[in-house]
Amino acid sequence: MSSRTASTALATVVALVAFASNSILCRLALGSRLIDPASFTTVRIVSGAAVLAALAAFSRSRRTRTTTRAGWKSAAYLFAYAIAFSFSYTSLGASTGALILFPSVQMTMLAAALRAGERPRPFEWLGLSVALAGLVYLVLPGLQAPSPTGAALMVVAGVAWGLYSLRGRGSPDPLGDTARNFICAVPFALVASVVAMSRAHRSGDGLALAVVSGAISSGLGYVIWYAALRGLSATRAATVQLAVPIIAAVVSTSARNTIPPTAAMMGTASCTVAARVAESPRSAAYQIT
Repeated sequence: MSSRTASTALATVVALVAFASNSILCRLALGSRLIDPASFTTVRIVSGAAVLAALAAFSRSRRTRTTTRAGWKSAAYLFAYAIAFSFSYTSLGASTGALILFPSVQMTMLAAALRAGERPRPFEWLGLSVALAGLVYLVLPGLQAPSPTGAALMVVAGVAWGLYSLRGRGSPDPLGDTARNFICAVPFALVASVVAMSRAHRSGDGLALAVVSGAISSGLGYVIWYAALRGLSATRAATVQLAVPIIAAVVSTSARNTIPPTAAMMGTASCTVAARVAESPRSAAYQIT
């Protein structure tokens, strides 16, 4: 394994753990009604922007200005994902939300990959299928009939996150690009808070969870994800994200017995096998430029 491949693998794992922790923080805050969705999203984005702006300003590895895809369009995708994600979890269970979100991300990235000329190999299709099957098996015990509004919002969140991830592939400056995206997303978040002001409610715990979610799990996690995307094809990036609900479910299971341990182990094993299949060297040649 080359040093670049090892770095990509490590960055991918760290990013996925950050995504899972972010999901858990969001559910803790919104599921317990500690804060309203609009306020959570705003605090999350503002805190992430503040931390990333400070890191970018003091980074010694700052680059000269180069062509970048960071900016208003990426920020719009970031905000659309964050606000839809927050509001959807006020009416969706965790398991149901996972089954809507991640296949939406996967289909969005796969569609873009095919449109750009990336042709997944049979092994990659197998990996994607096994990963999705493992996810379904894992969350099946906790499924419930979804709210149409919540389901629609989660699909929007999945599509927006898939588009945001695709724009980050090949980023020459993950920290700078992510910081710009978060800063540009702040106005969107502030407008959302003003619009939803009549329903706003906040607590100290809710604000603390939103800050941690924004500054660490979202801000730093997304920088690491942008770095990992430089070494992942769109197909592989779509596949590995199916591990996020697996990680979150395992953590949740350790705290409360909502998913049978056997299901957790089998689902985790399925997704691990799928990721290994999809990261076959044969897939590395298929990149979106």
